[in-house]
Amino acid sequence: MTPPANDIRARALARRVIQRLSGPAESIAGIQDIICEELSGLDLPDAAADAAKVRGAARDLLALIENIDDTGVTAAERQRLRHDLRTPINAIIGYSELITEDFEDDLPEALLADIRTVIGECALLLAQIDRVLGESADVAELAGSALDGLVAAALEQTLSGDPRLEPRDAGQILVIDDTPENLVLMQRQLGRQGHQVAVATSAAQGLEIIATTQVEVILVDVLMPEMNGIELLARLKAHPQWRYIPVIVVSGLRDMRAVSRCIAAGAEDYLQRPVDPVLLHARVGSCLEKHRWHQRELRYLAEIEYERDRADALLHSVLPGGVIARLRAGEKVIADRFESSTIVFADIVGFTPWTARLDPSEVLSRLTEIFLAFDDLAAKHGVEKIKTIGDAYMAACGVPDAVEDHADRAMAFARAMIDEIGRKTGDAMAIRVGVHSGPVIAGLIGRSRFVYDVWGETVNIASRLEGAGVPSRIHLSEATRQMLRTQSTDFERRTSTLRGVGEITTYIA
Repeated sequence: MTPPANDIRARALARRVIQRLSGPAESIAGIQDIICEELSGLDLPDAAADAAKVRGAARDLLALIENIDDTGVTAAERQRLRHDLRTPINAIIGYSELITEDFEDDLPEALLADIRTVIGECALLLAQIDRVLGESADVAELAGSALDGLVAAALEQTLSGDPRLEPRDAGQILVIDDTPENLVLMQRQLGRQGHQVAVATSAAQGLEIIATTQVEVILVDVLMPEMNGIELLARLKAHPQWRYIPVIVVSGLRDMRAVSRCIAAGAEDYLQRPVDPVLLHARVGSCLEKHRWHQRELRYLAEIEYERDRADALLHSVLPGGVIARLRAGEKVIADRFESSTIVFADIVGFTPWTARLDPSEVLSRLTEIFLAFDDLAAKHGVEKIKTIGDAYMAACGVPDAVEDHADRAMAFARAMIDEIGRKTGDAMAIRVGVHSGPVIAGLIGRSRFVYDVWGETVNIASRLEGAGVPSRIHLSEATRQMLRTQSTDFERRTSTLRGVGEITTYIA
């Protein structure tokens, strides 16, 4: 039994959307196989073991994507699917980052580049998951871009149309004329050339056909009741989906004003009756070619848009928006000094022994859940996430966009992180937070793979404050306390000796 045409299109469209996920996943799995082969020739068993875990997670990811039902996904299934897909992706990212951090000095640069490529593809895939399986998306209906819709519509037409071979230049033609004799003549003349011809006896009926049927060229008379051909032209050219359908006016009206008005309204040509059959076929063929070239242009533009979206998703996953704008403006070297900013370091207390008791997938899932929550809080408080280092989280305020209240924002962000991990884990986990304010240098490192980072004594002191801090409390410096616009009397003053810094006055909040 042949499925209905609309079901064919829906399933084809869903499969196109699923391919958006399978493409990056296949790339990840393929590159990871190469990485594992390269590592097998090196005397690095720990790195090879981590790479094997990445390969296993990549295969799990492919299996999950392959099993997505192309007949539709409910809202509840979307939520579960987003969670299930993120689990192996997070494992891939986590173990890949561990390999680069632990064995950077031991691995060839080409192998490190492959590992970074895997991490980058994961970032693209996460962006596609959000786009394809977002809260309001329906896999059975989501197009994602004009290209997907065109591909699905073409398949629908192929499967539901006449299976016999059609002439190469045949097209879908609509003739609109209120004179039956003219309709019959046009249908005969165009049909002999292999075109599929639909007819309408009024402009209103023609609009109904255009709305429900694929039409490549329209032939219309000027003299019609209720809505004449010029008024119909105006309606067609004002419609975003119909404006590019070529229209040929065919009329017995021999008035140059009518001709010029039709051409000005967007008609491709004005043919006077009686129409020479050779001229008619030549004009219809030219319009068909023009329409099909426009469809090709739409596909090319859709492909460019898709690739641009991929690039944008990757850039925004690793760089601040302001830095991206400067790169697009042509800046080659981005490095800035910020005389006043606040750095936040947070570290999960006892994370290493805690991980030894749990399955790796559960550890990665829990850590991902916490850090994603921290990312949301950073965006809410106007704080820029810089990076994660194992179970540590580093952020900055006043970088790369200078703000006057950076110390207040950073403190509010730190308190929110402590509250958030308490809500998510209860007494199972806690974090230490170190906060320090002062000058920093920030900029991009690398040429083909950018990393935005922050350096300076301010960063080092914030890190030391975190290490000497108290679980579930904020350890801040005198510099940060003085910059707070709202002074608090709840701070516990202490004298701290920090490695590489010496003895300084600090506060526990």
